[in-house]
Amino acid sequence: MPGIGRKSKYEAFVKPHLARIEHLCRMGATEEEICRKLGVAVSSFNVYKNLYPELMEALKRGKVDADDAVEAALFRRATGYSYEEVKTNSYADSNDNQRQFRTVVTREVPPDTTAAIFWLKNRRPERWRDRHELGIEGGSVPIKLIEEEKGL
Repeated sequence: MPGIGRKSKYEAFVKPHLARIEHLCRMGATEEEICRKLGVAVSSFNVYKNLYPELMEALKRGKVDADDAVEAALFRRATGYSYEEVKTNSYADSNDNQRQFRTVVTREVPPDTTAAIFWLKNRRPERWRDRHELGIEGGSVPIKLIEEEKGL
């Protein structure tokens, strides 16, 4: 019998907010946080993702932007960077008039070893993972050796 059961909240609680969902993803919100803001159960939201491609696309678009920003920040942190710090100072001149001047200082942030290791383990796992498997064949029985990294 059609019409039996609870009516889907998608049309009222999710579909009108696709742009907001994309924005929330871009700002780093998790799907659970998005569900809370929309007043939708996580289990229902997961069903909606499978039923409504426009919801999946909104989530993907928002997450790609956020992931790209984090990736760029991690890369900068791993390789080091410099930035200009601007300070505005004031003083009273000989006539007690307030004067302001700006000081621009270039600051250097050195490369971060932990960020570099994280980057390399994820981008080049075949060369940077902690475990390396070496296969050696001897006679008729293959022998598998596992080399573990003892630390950096």
